[in-house]
Amino acid sequence: MSALTKKPRVASKLVIGTHSGTFQADEALGVYLLRVLPLYHKSPVVRSRDLKVLEPLDIVIDVGGVYDHSKLRYDHHQRGFAETLSEVGYTTKLSATGLVYRHYGHEIITTLHPTLPPAILPWVYSRMYGSFVEAVDGIDNGVEIVPEGSSPMYRDGSGLSARVGRLNKRWNEEGGGTEDERFEVASKMAGEEFESVLRGIVESEVPARVLVEEAVKARFDVHEGGEIIKFPSGGMPWKGHLYDIEEDLKLDGVIKFVLYTDQAGMWRVQAVTVKGTAFTNRVGLLEEWRGVRDEELSGKSGIEGCTFVHNSGFIGGNKTFEGALKMAIKTLEGSK
Repeated sequence: MSALTKKPRVASKLVIGTHSGTFQADEALGVYLLRVLPLYHKSPVVRSRDLKVLEPLDIVIDVGGVYDHSKLRYDHHQRGFAETLSEVGYTTKLSATGLVYRHYGHEIITTLHPTLPPAILPWVYSRMYGSFVEAVDGIDNGVEIVPEGSSPMYRDGSGLSARVGRLNKRWNEEGGGTEDERFEVASKMAGEEFESVLRGIVESEVPARVLVEEAVKARFDVHEGGEIIKFPSGGMPWKGHLYDIEEDLKLDGVIKFVLYTDQAGMWRVQAVTVKGTAFTNRVGLLEEWRGVRDEELSGKSGIEGCTFVHNSGFIGGNKTFEGALKMAIKTLEGSK
């Protein structure tokens, strides 16, 4: 069914409950995510801390002192609560948003991106949590972003939680809408940012991951050693995907160089860094080539078409694919 003929969803009569008073990104985003689901589409929200008011509501988040999925109650403030998304490897304590994401995240993602292949859904779910949702959980639960005993170099006031916080009425502010009206603005803003990050993962990172996996599996077509891979184009995110795919395929540390074209059409030969480091190459381009350019570099290397090698040896260039491949092969031969 096309988007033009798709039957519009009917507003739900089910009521979402959350707390009144100052609002945070936690429940603002949590309410938005629930409203993504067809079951709670445009559901009304009741904001209260009165348990008698909350008790008859259909689903309640971030208030009430109970986490019980069978009863649709999702609070995280009670003594002894220590839930994390450990099922996908995360250790940050969950907020109400994290609890909503734990139980409804897969459905939320597929509602927003119905054509997403089911096989990639678990990866998108985990990636979205680490890329966006985890920070909401951490900030709401007071989890420090720097190790214990260290001090942050600066404070970031540009994040989602800070921006949601600024939508609350200031202590001396007059007018400007009711608390509930401001909450709706905050919820919409938080949800739009969630959707923007998710869109980037689904529309950019997933296709890139597919191409990286294809390149790794075709590595012996590039060179018999299987340590060099080739991408059809440059500019796509590939490092994180490469590490994950190597791990999945039990090939940790195998790939040493990646070949791709830049915007000008030059072939780049880039060293793969050691996982967990920013500048330590598994194998850097040969020392004697570093900082040398053009004809001088071609003379030193014995490879036609060379354009440059960076001083650190992490990247070089050649006018042709064949030349870039020779640069990678000669480096590998010289490093053994």
